[in-house]
Amino acid sequence: QVQLVESGGGLVQAGGSLRLSCAASGRTFSSYAMVWFRQAPGKERDFVAAISRIGASTRYADSVKGRFTISRDNNKNTVYLQMNRLKPEDTAVYYCAADQKYGGPSRDANEYDYWGRGTQVTVSS
Repeated sequence: QVQLVESGGGLVQAGGSLRLSCAASGRTFSSYAMVWFRQAPGKERDFVAAISRIGASTRYADSVKGRFTISRDNNKNTVYLQMNRLKPEDTAVYYCAADQKYGGPSRDANEYDYWGRGTQVTVSS
């Protein structure tokens, strides 16, 4: 089992940048594929980006491709989401999640067993 804690959210102007971090407990972090989802008020949780166990493969939602970068440091048990050129429509609570069974990088939320509590990102226009 793994526990996930997101950080790095905040308020930023449109065009700005933020880097989110998701720290995982445990000693088997490299056995988990990791993902970022987001949920805006009144909307469903949407896929943002995913990365495979050792970071060899990544996948992005079309809405963030070219602006966001997912990465991981298995020595630090942490996955990151670098967000550049932020837009007001990126405003949401951002969640990280972990999957040990499938290996990833999947955009299917059902494949992820462990979830953090989220961090708020607000982009002002």
